[in-house]
Amino acid sequence: MYRWISLDNWTYSRTFKTPFDFRKWQKVNLVFEGVDTVAQILINNVTLGRTDNMFNRYSFDITSVIKEVNFIEVRFLSAISYAAEQNRCHKGYSIPPACPPPVQKGECHANFIRKEQCSFSWDWGPSFPTQGIWKDVRIEAYNNYHLIYFSLISFFVKSTQKWRLEIEAIFDVVSSKPIVGFVIVNIPELQTQQTFNVTLQPGEGSIVLLVNINKSFAVEAWWPNGHGKQTGYNMTTTFIMEAGYQIEKFSKAYFRTVELVQEPIHGSPGLSFYFRINGRPIFIKGSNWIPADSFQDRVTYDTLRLLLKSAADANMNALRVWGGGVYEQDEFYDICDEIGIMIWQDFMFACALYPTDQNYLESVGAEVTHQVRRLKSHPSIILWSGNNENEAAIASNWFSIPYADRGVYIKDYVMLYVKNIREIVLAEDKSRPFVASSPTNGLESVKEGWVSQNPYDTHYGDTHFYDYSIDCWNWAAYPKTRFASEYGFQSWPSFSTIKKVSSTEDWSYTSNFSLHRQHHENGNDQMLQQIEYHFKLPQSTDPIRKFKDMIYLTQVMQAQCVKTETEFYRFSQSEIIKGEGHTMGALYWQLNDIWQAPSWASLEYGGKWKLLHYFAQNFFAPLLPVAYEDKGVLYIYGVSDLHVDHKLTLRVVVYTWSSLEPVCILSKGGVTVKAQSAVPIYKESISDFLERCQNCTRKSCVVTFGLMGEDGLQSPTNHHFLSSLKDAVGLKKTQLSASVSQQDDIYIFDLHTTAIAPFVSLDVGSIKGRFSENGFLMTEKKKVVMFYPWEPTSIEELEESLTLTSLVDIV
Repeated sequence: MYRWISLDNWTYSRTFKTPFDFRKWQKVNLVFEGVDTVAQILINNVTLGRTDNMFNRYSFDITSVIKEVNFIEVRFLSAISYAAEQNRCHKGYSIPPACPPPVQKGECHANFIRKEQCSFSWDWGPSFPTQGIWKDVRIEAYNNYHLIYFSLISFFVKSTQKWRLEIEAIFDVVSSKPIVGFVIVNIPELQTQQTFNVTLQPGEGSIVLLVNINKSFAVEAWWPNGHGKQTGYNMTTTFIMEAGYQIEKFSKAYFRTVELVQEPIHGSPGLSFYFRINGRPIFIKGSNWIPADSFQDRVTYDTLRLLLKSAADANMNALRVWGGGVYEQDEFYDICDEIGIMIWQDFMFACALYPTDQNYLESVGAEVTHQVRRLKSHPSIILWSGNNENEAAIASNWFSIPYADRGVYIKDYVMLYVKNIREIVLAEDKSRPFVASSPTNGLESVKEGWVSQNPYDTHYGDTHFYDYSIDCWNWAAYPKTRFASEYGFQSWPSFSTIKKVSSTEDWSYTSNFSLHRQHHENGNDQMLQQIEYHFKLPQSTDPIRKFKDMIYLTQVMQAQCVKTETEFYRFSQSEIIKGEGHTMGALYWQLNDIWQAPSWASLEYGGKWKLLHYFAQNFFAPLLPVAYEDKGVLYIYGVSDLHVDHKLTLRVVVYTWSSLEPVCILSKGGVTVKAQSAVPIYKESISDFLERCQNCTRKSCVVTFGLMGEDGLQSPTNHHFLSSLKDAVGLKKTQLSASVSQQDDIYIFDLHTTAIAPFVSLDVGSIKGRFSENGFLMTEKKKVVMFYPWEPTSIEELEESLTLTSLVDIV
């Protein structure tokens, strides 16, 4: 209905008065922080220049054209038309893919325009190819000199055992001769002050200042969430030049080191792939970030804070900013710095091949330079990555390129990501590692000429893994990889989220609406298939009830699938089996949603937590027992991100589905769970186990287990199903009830059940907030769950909106 908007050309114009006497200034610039995307910029009918890159900053000299009253125009060209024209002009050979799959209902040739790639559609999002001014516009006027970029990076100098800061300032000097002066850098909390004499040469240029931190002070490093504090120090940098004004720059100085370790592993072919932060190996726990909205101006500080805080609250320490979206706004990285979320930062290239003509490379060069200068001061960013899945696209021949032509595309690939992007990154930022793609074999890919034979090789680098036909409860189906940077399963968002964009006739799993919003081929059927492995499909004759039951089951299925896979990656971190293992990262796909639709996300559009996000809180817990079966034997591992070893008690409690009274309890004391590792702490054959718990069969019993230590240290309670829940014997219809009370700003839900209830879900509709836990196995008569509201609410509102569902309610 609205597609015509993106096919049209739009002009933004206005008249404005210059709010200062422009004759007093040597230089006046018109600066656009972001233009989306292809436009001609005019002031007073004079063309200043053109834009063709959404990710670049554009500065136009308007000194000679500015008047007291001005008329400004930004004449946009349809992004779709422009991309098609660029493709037509690319003679010689095609640059695939031409168009997205039909199920995505998208636009073609996104790879020919430097624009948010998913704005032309993706398998989780709509095609809304925006055009407009998406970031700030301003006029800058100055004499003598002007500061354009300011950045600081920390290094730890091993020889002197001191921290050092590298400050870079990039200036535009408009005077005809050099300007001399001095710079004072002051970090009061570290009793560090240094003065530098500087000379600024005419034109654009940079100065680099090296600040040695006073050694007598113990500098507190910046640590990821769960590993320490995110300390930053207030720093003032003052530029006092003989000509022109004084510039005072206030910033935060952070101290942290990062290494990407790729070394041989004893007993395994290949190389490791893990991050060391401040000298400590860190298991990366988190997800993948996509744009929070199709319309970036809707993404406020509060939007970002809510989503990022939800990541930290689920025990995540990292997110990958995926390469088909945008380089996020400054506030995004500020929040990550503050709450300890590490960022794997892709450059904005995804699932496609790209042109390498001169104009294109120049545009990309300016983009990369600008983004690295803008972002490199953030300690949260730990890696630059050239693209998403483009090495794999060539290696696995996604686009059916004849073998004889492959060389052309590999040459283009190396030209773009290695000779251009990588060169710029290495010149601009020596403090972080760079990989050319994800997934990649890391150093092995480099050795093989940057495109490895199999970028999914579990012995090197990172992997992306998706397979919807497998039984997701079977851990053996997953790759025992060095680093899992993408994996996941789809689910539907809550009914309250869908309701806002639909009407009664849409509320069925097979409605036109349900098909229209599903942009992944066979996605809805794949969810059904996965559910059917372990659950009974809903049979209600009430169509709306049936739809709600389906939504609930997709969320239960997704949560259980991603839990199984993530726990597998976590318990694989300390072992090598048949040459595979030492997994040191689990970033599931995906954290957030761009609209209200089925997707892989754990946070719905608007921020509501799906059951998966509640599960993530547990499966990413700093201390976690994990169970799995292999050849008829039950194993329990103790997984720990804690920095010291702990002597703990493992408590295993077995229930029959038909009773809230345990059938057997095993308590094993003196269990050592090693710091930052995964160790086996319990092993027993299932037959012995069932015999010991009399009256138990695989179908009639369920296993729960937890770790407890001194000073209140304890893990979440985990569970292990001995059979599919569709085969469970003894599950009873339960009476679930809740009473709500209030304590300060928190609401308390007292839950009661009359029988064991699997996957208990509390839903308060569109009331914004989150529960302390959700989707849990309720094995006791009473349970207390907190609700943390994000906006004012009341006991009455919550009671009225509350829906309680468990698996036995699905009929």
